[in-house]
Amino acid sequence: MNILPDHLRTRRCRIALLRAEDAAALQAITDESVTSRVHFLPAPFTVADAATLIRAADGHRFYGVWERDEARLLGVVGANPRNSYEIEVGYWFAAVARGRGLAGEAVRAVIAGLADRNPVSRIVAECRPDNAPSWRLLERVGFAATGDKGKRPGRELLSWRVCPGVRFDVC
Repeated sequence: MNILPDHLRTRRCRIALLRAEDAAALQAITDESVTSRVHFLPAPFTVADAATLIRAADGHRFYGVWERDEARLLGVVGANPRNSYEIEVGYWFAAVARGRGLAGEAVRAVIAGLADRNPVSRIVAECRPDNAPSWRLLERVGFAATGDKGKRPGRELLSWRVCPGVRFDVC
């Protein structure tokens, strides 16, 4: 799979593949409000944990979302090939960046890049139904619930650009 280019830009954000030197900035935005919702993040999240995440293997790619004109890290959007035909996206944002529309702008850009480079791949996300802000963001950028449980406990699977209720019968 050809996940994404190393850099993307939106009106307000610069999205770039996280590098080793970004570990301290990543640790700084990954507080308990994040680690309590993201199953693979330890709490407390240390600079060493951030460095390990940035070096992740198996096709996992983590993109930092930076203010376009400043050097402040605002969030992370991850892209993870689940198998040969699905790419899962996930994200978290610093408390100071929430409620400003930046997450939607960044996630929308990453998804557009994924769809462009991987036109036959299904783009999915997992979300807890009780995480209303994240669920609404996913719906705003084109995801819809599939009705399937996610791989992680308590999460449901959403798919990008699905057409709920549409069924094809093949004879």
